[in-house]
Amino acid sequence: MGDIRFNERAWLAWLVKVRVIVISILLAVELLIAKLTPNNVNVRFFETVIVAWFIVSFFFMLLASLWQESKRQAIVQIFTDLAFITALVYVTGGIDTFFNFLYPLAIIVASILLPRYWAYVTAAVSFICFGALLELSYFERIPSFQYSARGDLKSLQVVIIINFCAYLAVAHLSSSLSSKLRQAGVELRDKSGELLSLQALHENVIHSIRSALITTDLEGRITLMNAPGQKVLERTASSVYGRHISELFLDALPNIDSLSVQCEVRGLTPSGLEKTFDVNVTALIVPEQGTIGYVYTFEDRTELRRLEGEVRRRDRLAAVGRLAAGIAHEIRNPLASIAGSINVLAEVTPFNEEQKTLVNIITRESTRLNAIISDFLVYSREKSFKFSRMDLVPLIEDALVLLANRSQTKDLTIVRDYAVPNAYAAVDADRIKQVLWNLLENAVRAMQGKGTITVSVRAAGDFLRIGIRDTGPGIAPNLTEKIFEPFQSQFEGGTGLGLAIVYQIVQAHGARIFAQSTLGSGAEFILEILHARAASAEPDVEPVNQEVSHG
Repeated sequence: MGDIRFNERAWLAWLVKVRVIVISILLAVELLIAKLTPNNVNVRFFETVIVAWFIVSFFFMLLASLWQESKRQAIVQIFTDLAFITALVYVTGGIDTFFNFLYPLAIIVASILLPRYWAYVTAAVSFICFGALLELSYFERIPSFQYSARGDLKSLQVVIIINFCAYLAVAHLSSSLSSKLRQAGVELRDKSGELLSLQALHENVIHSIRSALITTDLEGRITLMNAPGQKVLERTASSVYGRHISELFLDALPNIDSLSVQCEVRGLTPSGLEKTFDVNVTALIVPEQGTIGYVYTFEDRTELRRLEGEVRRRDRLAAVGRLAAGIAHEIRNPLASIAGSINVLAEVTPFNEEQKTLVNIITRESTRLNAIISDFLVYSREKSFKFSRMDLVPLIEDALVLLANRSQTKDLTIVRDYAVPNAYAAVDADRIKQVLWNLLENAVRAMQGKGTITVSVRAAGDFLRIGIRDTGPGIAPNLTEKIFEPFQSQFEGGTGLGLAIVYQIVQAHGARIFAQSTLGSGAEFILEILHARAASAEPDVEPVNQEVSHG
C-alpha cells in the first residue's frame, strides 16, 4: 500500500500542475477566439471562471502537502473540475462550444487516480451536467450564450445521447487501460524488487569474499572494487572507478594471452607504504557477448615476504654464528702471541721512527682484530636472559642521560616523544639497555655527533613501539633489509656486529626490529615488543623472572 499511495500522491501533484497549464492555454485560446470570430461569449464571466479555477488550483496545490488522504483529495478535485468545466462550457456557448472535450479528460483522470467504478460515476456526472446545461438553455430556463440559431428538440437529444455514449466509451476504455497499467506497474515493481534483491545478493557475495577483487573493462578501466580490495589498497571505490588499473601498481601487469595469468607485483598505497601483491587475472566472459572485461583477484603478500626475508636473515645469521664460534678461538690465541711478541720486541730492541710506525700499526690492527673476535664470541656465545616485568621508559631515560653526558655529543639535540607515561614489558633490562645504547650510538655516528635524535614510545595494539630517529644521511635501500646481518657496518672502524647482536637480543625477546629510511632524510629504527598485559595473556610466552638460554 505504501507504493500505491505514493503513486497516487505523485499523480495528484502532476494533476495540479497540468491543470494550471491547461487553464492557461484555455484562457489564451478563448480570448483569441473572442477577438477574431463573432460569438456571444461573455468575456468578463469567462475571465471570472478562469480566475476562480486558478485560485482553486493553487489551493489544491497547498492542500496536497497538508492532507494525506489521497483518494478523497482526488474525488474532491475531479468533481470540482467538473463544476468549472460545466461553467466554462456554459459561458462559451453551450452546444456551440468546443470545450466539451474537457469532460473526457476528467473521466480519464478519474480512471487513473480512482478505482474503476469511479470512471463510470464521473462519466454519469459529466453526462448529467452537460445534458442539464443544454436542456436548461434550450427551454430558456437560464440565459443562453449560444451564437447559432436554436435547433429542434430532436437534434438536441441526439447531441446529448452521442455525448453520453462517448463518455461511457471513454470511461470503459480509460478504466481498462488504467487497470492494465496498474497491473503492469505492480508486476514491474515485483520484477524490480527481484532485480534489486539479486543485485544486493551479487554485491554481498562480491564484498564478502576474502580475496580482494577488481573488475575492469577491455581497456583496463576499473568498474568495480570489493570491500577487501578497498581495505588492502587503502582506497575507496569511488576514488578508483574509471582509472586504469596500472595506476594502482608499481610493476607492469602481464598481458592476458590465456584465460588466466598469475604474477606478483608491487603497489603503493596513498600513505606511501609499498606492498607486495599476488595477482591472478582472469578474462570476464559473458555468454553470447564474449570477453567484456577482466577480473583481478589479489592478495597482500607483504607480511609473508617480510617473514620469508626474516627467515633467510636468521639462517644467514645462524651460519655466521657457527662460523664465528669455530674460528674465533683459533684466531685469538695466535693473535695474542703476535701482539705480545711485538710488545716484548719493542721493549728490548731500539727501533728507528719508521720501525716504530710499523710496530704501532701492528699493535693497533691487532687490537682492532681482537675487538672483532671479541664481538664474534659475544655474538656466538650462548646468552642467558632473565626476564622480568619492567617499565621501558626509565630504561630509555637511563640510556639518553648517559648519551647526553658524553663529551662528544655537545652539538646533539635529544627529543623525547612519549605518547604513553608507562611502557611495561617482560624484558631483560641489561640486554634491552644494550640494544638501546647500540641504536643510539649508531645514530650519533651516522650524524657525526651533530643533529637531532628523536626517541618515541607508542602503543600499537598489543605492542609497544619504540622508535629512534636521526637526521643523518639515511640508509641506502639495498642495505635496509640486510643491515642486521654481520659485517654490514658503514662506519669507519666498526666491526659490523653491533646491529647483528641487537637483532639477536630482540629475537630472544620475541620482539621485532626493523629500519625505515630515505636517503637524505635520516633513518629510524623501530623496536616492537609485546606489552606486558598481552604477554601475560599469551600461552606460549615464558613467565617473568625466568632465565632463558639463547644460542
